Amino acid sequence: MPRRGEEGRWGWIAMLWTEVCFGLFWILTQSQRWKTLYHTPFKHSLFQRYGEEEKLPGVDIFVCTADPMLEPPIIVINTVLSLMSYNYPSNKLSVYLSDDGGSELTFYALLKASIFSKHWIPFCKRFNIEPRSPEAYFSQHHCTIKNTQEWCSIKKLYEDMKSEIELVVEKGKVPEEIRKQHKGFSEWNSKTTKKDHQSIVQIIIDGRDSNGVDDDGFQLPTLVYMAREKRPNFPHHFKAGAMNALIRVSSEISNAPIIVNLDCDMYSNNADTIQEALCFFMDQKQGHHIAYVQFPQNFNNINKNDLYANSFPVSSQIEFPGISGQGLATIYCGTGCFHRRESLSGMHFKDYYNNTTRCNIKPNSTQHHKIRTTEELIEASKVVSSCRYEEGSEWGKEKGLVYGIPAEDVVTGLVISCRGWNSIYYNPKREAFLGVAPTTLEVSLVQHKRWGEGLFHIFFSKYCPFIYGHRKISLGVQMGYCAYLLWAPMSLPTLSYAVLPAIYTLWGIPLFPQVTSPWILPFLYAPLATYLYSLLEAMSCGCTIKFWWNLQRMKLFRRSTSYFFGSIDTVKIQLGFSETKFDVTDKVVSEDTVKRYEEEVVDFGSSCSVMYTIIATLALINLFGVIGGTKKVLEDDALVLQVMLCVLMVMLNKVVYEALFVRSDRGCLPSHVLIKSLVLASFACFLLPSLIL
Repeated sequence: MPRRGEEGRWGWIAMLWTEVCFGLFWILTQSQRWKTLYHTPFKHSLFQRYGEEEKLPGVDIFVCTADPMLEPPIIVINTVLSLMSYNYPSNKLSVYLSDDGGSELTFYALLKASIFSKHWIPFCKRFNIEPRSPEAYFSQHHCTIKNTQEWCSIKKLYEDMKSEIELVVEKGKVPEEIRKQHKGFSEWNSKTTKKDHQSIVQIIIDGRDSNGVDDDGFQLPTLVYMAREKRPNFPHHFKAGAMNALIRVSSEISNAPIIVNLDCDMYSNNADTIQEALCFFMDQKQGHHIAYVQFPQNFNNINKNDLYANSFPVSSQIEFPGISGQGLATIYCGTGCFHRRESLSGMHFKDYYNNTTRCNIKPNSTQHHKIRTTEELIEASKVVSSCRYEEGSEWGKEKGLVYGIPAEDVVTGLVISCRGWNSIYYNPKREAFLGVAPTTLEVSLVQHKRWGEGLFHIFFSKYCPFIYGHRKISLGVQMGYCAYLLWAPMSLPTLSYAVLPAIYTLWGIPLFPQVTSPWILPFLYAPLATYLYSLLEAMSCGCTIKFWWNLQRMKLFRRSTSYFFGSIDTVKIQLGFSETKFDVTDKVVSEDTVKRYEEEVVDFGSSCSVMYTIIATLALINLFGVIGGTKKVLEDDALVLQVMLCVLMVMLNKVVYEALFVRSDRGCLPSHVLIKSLVLASFACFLLPSLIL
C-alpha cells in the first residue's frame, strides 16, 4: 500500500476493497456449485397409480396482467387459451385472470377467447398439437394435420378474433352494441379508472354448467375474470396483492389444492406439464414435504446469441439445481410455479403434516360443503377481493405472498422454506412455458433494475437469509439466496474496476505490481481463471462463445446502471426517502425494433435515459485509457495490467462506440448522450484526478 501522501494510495485502497467484495461474492456463488441435484418425474406412473379421473387433484391457474397498453390483450388470451388446453380433465381445471388494469378491453378479449376456446381446445386435443398458444402455433407451423380444411378453418377463426380484439383495443373502448351482449360490461362506467374501481368478478365459463361444452361435447374448464377493488386511499401491494386476492377468490369458486401462477405472456409449451408437476406433489415418500415446484423462465424470441442475455442457461442448468442440492429448496421466481395451496396460504409444514394423512392431496378438495349458484359465487368473490377485506388480517404477513418487498416472489419462497417445507426446481427437456424477452436494451435494463432493487431489499430487511433463515434452512441455501440478493451492491466494485484503472493509467500511476514481480501472478490468475471457467461453464450449457461474450457485456451494463440505481433506490427506501414502485415491462415492440433484434444489433432507442449516459461515459473513459496508456506502458511496465483491463473494457463496449460514432438508425445513441458523456469522461479523466490524486 502506498504510504500516506504518496500517489495512488486511495486508488489502491479502493481496488483492495473491490477485490475483497469480488472474493466474498465468489464464495457465495460456489455454494450453487458444490452439489447439483436434478429431478426426473415419471408421469406415466402417475396415471398408473391414479388412473381414475376422480383421484386427480383440481388445479387452479392464475394469470396476472396489469396494463392493456403495455401487455396487449391478444398476448394475454393466447396464454389463457394455451392453459385451458392442457391434457388434463377439464372439470379439474380452472383458469383465473387477474386484471390489475381493471380494463374492459381485457375483459372483452377474454370473452372472445372463451368463445374461441370451444373450437380451439378440441382441435388441440384431437390432433395433439404443440404449442397450444394459437399465435405461437400458427406462426411456427404450416398445416401439420391431414385435415387441411379444418386447419384453415381454425386459423381463420383465430385471425378473425385477433382482428376484432385489436380493433377494439386500438379504439380504446368497447362498442355499445357489444357491451349489450354481456352483462359483465355493466361493471364499467365513465367513473371507472385503473386505480379507482369496485371489485369486478365474472365467471365467464362455469365448469359445472352442462351447456359449457366444446365442439366435441366435452366440458370446458372454468374461466374467471377478476379485477380486485382499488381505491386511492388503500394500498394495493402490486402483484403480491393481486395474487393474494386470487388465492381468496379461487378458494370461493374452485378451491383446488394445487395453484399455478404465470405472467400474462408465459404461454404453455407442453400440454403435459401438469402431470409432470403432480409427480412431485403426489410422490408416496416425499410428496407431502413439497410446497412448490418451480419451472425455468424461458422465452420464445431469444435470438441465436442472446443479444441482451435474457436467458439464464447457467442459472437454470447449474445454479438453481445447486441450491436445490443444498437442502431441497429453490427460489420462487414469480412465474411458472406450481404451489400447494396450504403452503401458499401460510400453513407451516408441521401443522400440515399433523393434520393430514401422509402424502396425499385430497382429490375432492375442490368441493364445497354446499352447492352455490354462479351469482352467489360471484358475490362471495367480490367480498374477498375488496380493499377492506385484508384490514387487520394476516394477509401479506403470515398468509399469501409477502407485502412490502418489491421481489415478493423470492421473499415468499424463502418464508415458505423457513416454515419447514421443501421445494423442487425442475428443468424439463421440453420447456414448460415460454414468454417474451425484452428486445431493446432499455427495457432489459429497467427490468433488471426492478429485480436488483427487489432482491437487495430482501437482504436489508428482516428476511435476510442469514438472519431469518438461521437454523431453519441450511447454510448452503442461505448462501445460494444471497448470491442473487447481492446483485445490486456488486455494482460498486464493478464500477471501481471500470473507472479507476483507466484514470490512473492516464496519470501514469500503477495500481498493480510490475510485470517482473511474482506478485503479478495472483492478479493475472484471478481474472483469467474466472473468465475461462465462466466460458467453459456456459459452453457446457450449450452456449456459443458469442453468446457468452454478450453475457459479459450485459453483466457490465447491468452492474454499472441497473444494479447501481437499484442499490441507491433500496437505500432511499430503507431511509424513508422513497416508496416502493413497480414498473410493468413493456411488451409492445415495433417492426423496426424486431428487425434490429433479429439482426443482433443493439437497440439503444431514442431514450434520454441516464443509464445510457453512464454506459457511454464508461466506454469513453476506457477508450481514453487505451489511447493515453499505450505510450505510458512503454515507459512503465507496471501499467501493463491496467492497460489490458482498459482494452478489455473497450472490446466489451464496441457496440457503444458504433452507436455513438458510426450508426445513424433509430436504434443508435442520441447526439445529446454523446455530448454529455464526452463532458463527463473528460472531467473524470483530466480534471477530477488533479483534485484528488
